[in-house]
Amino acid sequence: MSLLSTVRLNSVQSIRAFRVADLRAAAIDSGQHFLIANCAIADTRHQVLTCITEAFYFPEHAGKSFNTLYESLTSSFHKAGTQTGFIVVLEQLPHTTEFDKEARETLLDVFRDAADFWEKKKIPFRMFYSYA
Repeated sequence: MSLLSTVRLNSVQSIRAFRVADLRAAAIDSGQHFLIANCAIADTRHQVLTCITEAFYFPEHAGKSFNTLYESLTSSFHKAGTQTGFIVVLEQLPHTTEFDKEARETLLDVFRDAADFWEKKKIPFRMFYSYA
């Protein structure tokens, strides 16, 4: 049984019992993109967006807002050609006054919306996250 067989094709969920190394191996085995960002040093919305943008090698403007991050996760990849799927990991999302529960939920909503975008195109998009 495949590691990902128990995970919905287009989902956003806590990393819980999954190990990053296993998710990376599953991405490689399935020919999917593996994107990972460790946000342990981020404290603010801007720092979190910058961390993700740099880790994913997105253009600098992708880190300016949640909307531009969404654009990079969806249309930009779609315009780049045929995609086989995505496994995304965000580690150590901060819990600070500058990146509070509302900001974290907005960020996760961006990834949920990206998962919906790719689901309509029948492309797997699984995102896993953890908190600091």
